[in-house]
Amino acid sequence: QVQLAESGGGLVQAGGSLRLSCAAAGRTFGSLAMGWFRQAPGKEREFVSSISGGGTYTYYADSVKGRFTISRDNAKNTLYLQMNSLKPEDTAVYYCAAGPRSDYYSVTYDYWGQGTQVTVSS
Repeated sequence: QVQLAESGGGLVQAGGSLRLSCAAAGRTFGSLAMGWFRQAPGKEREFVSSISGGGTYTYYADSVKGRFTISRDNAKNTLYLQMNSLKPEDTAVYYCAAGPRSDYYSVTYDYWGQGTQVTVSS
């Protein structure tokens, strides 16, 4: 079992920045690929970014590439998402997820956090 807890969401103006964190407990964190997904009201959950267990490989959705950076600190069992140049369309609940491999597909991930709200005002 893996327990995930996101933090760092909030209200920010367009162009601003936020850093999300996801604290993990349970299985060895470094053995798990991690991902960030988001879900806006009335929309399906969508892939944002993912990172391999060792942190070597990272992937981004085209909509966030160049603005968001995923990273992890395996010594602290924590995943991060640095979000810069935020846009109103980034408004969503952001979820972290853990699974056997870094992937775009939500079904790949076995464990999910409860989500943290990010609201970007125009």
